[in-house]
Amino acid sequence: MGKIISIANQKGGVGKTTTCTNLAAYVAAMGKKVLIIDLDPQGNATSGLGIKKSKDLKTIYDLIAGDVEFEEVIKPTIVEDLDIIPSTTDLAGIEIEMVQMPQREKLVKNTLEAIKDKYDFIMMDCPPALGLITVNALTASDSVIIPIPCEFYPLEGLTQLMNTIKFIKYRLNPNIDIEGVVMTMKDKRSNLTTQVADEILRFFGKKVFFTYIPRNVRLAEAPSHGEPILVYEPSSKGAEAYMSLAEEFLDRNKIKYKPITKETKIKLREVKDNG
Repeated sequence: MGKIISIANQKGGVGKTTTCTNLAAYVAAMGKKVLIIDLDPQGNATSGLGIKKSKDLKTIYDLIAGDVEFEEVIKPTIVEDLDIIPSTTDLAGIEIEMVQMPQREKLVKNTLEAIKDKYDFIMMDCPPALGLITVNALTASDSVIIPIPCEFYPLEGLTQLMNTIKFIKYRLNPNIDIEGVVMTMKDKRSNLTTQVADEILRFFGKKVFFTYIPRNVRLAEAPSHGEPILVYEPSSKGAEAYMSLAEEFLDRNKIKYKPITKETKIKLREVKDNG
């Protein structure tokens, strides 16, 4: 049975989509079958993995609405064994429709029943809000990964996020747990970064991943090319960080994996070059 993980933080610009797409890409490259579900109406995970947003594109919106089957919405990516269910701005209207639906908090959970055994991991990129879409994702998930940048303001919203997770655990999904906290956009030269990192460690303790994600130009560039950092610039510091995070993530889950080798990178480069 596949493990379902939400990547969530109600703050925008915290590295949520970057973490979802790149962690998933490395886990897939390490031999696991991974599905990303883009639950953000902005569709950044969709475009960041090279999926073109045409008017004919079938998305998670169509799937939740019951208009299509899984086979019509799952799209392969440039990384072998990494698939995605895309999203577009159409998803923004689903929360209004959800209000009228029975078991509205469990629509995503019920939708995933038919597919969760076909993947080792299903990772959901949540919108930067604590509305019904995020509630649905958390209700469907076994765990949640929380990306937090090493900046002051994102810390202010942590209490609200933790209260939401506690509510979900108490009322809707008693099995959900915090998979881990990823410190993103870390600049070791900044005193503020160090202070915020210390505060995150104090708040979450052992839940914080040892691996942190540094500020990195290549990481910021990769989505505009429709590629994860593993493909775009595998030798960058950002790529090294996400590879380390994927290894730590799989180690925590006690799952064996094949390491990323030079041959793996060459193969990915060939796939990219061949279009």
